[in-house]
This record gives sequence, structure tokens and C-alpha cells, in this order.
Amino acid sequence: MFDLSQYDKSVADANSKDKNVIMPLISWDIYSVFFHNLKINNTDFSQLNEMASHYNWDLNLNLLEELQNNDAIIITNANLKIEFASHGIQGMTGYNSKEVLGKSPRMFQGEKTSEDKRSEIKKAIFAQKPFEATLINYRKNGETYDCHIRSFPVFNKKGVLTHFIALENAA
Repeated sequence: MFDLSQYDKSVADANSKDKNVIMPLISWDIYSVFFHNLKINNTDFSQLNEMASHYNWDLNLNLLEELQNNDAIIITNANLKIEFASHGIQGMTGYNSKEVLGKSPRMFQGEKTSEDKRSEIKKAIFAQKPFEATLINYRKNGETYDCHIRSFPVFNKKGVLTHFIALENAA
């Protein structure tokens, strides 16, 4: 993704000084990529907010910020079946978000995935504790990649476990 922070700062500076200054686009190509990503993030954000509201999550997390700062977000139900995958999953794994729904995140693991890491993750999940790990995962085309995962259980306002959220980045 392009870093447009300097451009955004210039626009903000120009707008604060004189309301009649119009800043030209650097490039329609850059803007279209930015706009496309913004649109996708807004779609994912809306879906996440709907889930949070529907399940009455007691969540202390800025979902929009996490969408912007992670390659993918995956949410499983308490039975570890994927109920949501952000659009970023396709860029990271080759699977689109619809292809992974209803499946286990183990679908990304394979022969080179560390059994020790899998065991650590399994223990944290059964203990309903957050975990952080980097492990070898597999893309749809069979290529391996290092996947850094920060995951934690999500409870509703009554304290009942409803989901797990995994914030993932290709390392």
C-alpha cells in the first residue's frame, strides 16, 4: 500500500490556510488504489461492527485501525470455524474471503508447520488466553510463508466466549 501521509498532510495544511486552494492528485493510479483499499476496509469494518453488535462483544479494540495495520483479520466462532475473513486474506494466502468461511484456520497449515507452535496455539485457545506466534503457513498455490498471528478470545458482555480474533501479517 502506498504511504500517502505526506500528501494528506499537505492537503490539510493547504486547507487550513486558505479554503480556496485546490490540491491536484499526484496520480489517478495512486488515488484509485487508495480509494479501492479504503472501500474494501470500509466494507470489512461494517461487517465487523455488525458482528460485534450482533454478538454483543465486550471488545476493547479499534477495528478500523486493526484493518489498516494488519494484512488480514480472521474471526472464528468458539468451535474454531471461520465466520469472517477480511479481504486482505486474498493478498496474503491466495484464498478469497468466501473460500475460507466455515473452515478451520488449520487449512493454512501443512507439513512444514511446527507441531510445537501448533501445540502452543491449541493450549492458549483451550485456556481462552491470547497468544502471539509466527509459524509457517501455506498459500492456496502451495507456497509457504511466515505468518505472524496475534490472537485473542472475544467474550460477550455476559462474559461468555463467542469468538476468537486473529490479526495476521505475512512476516
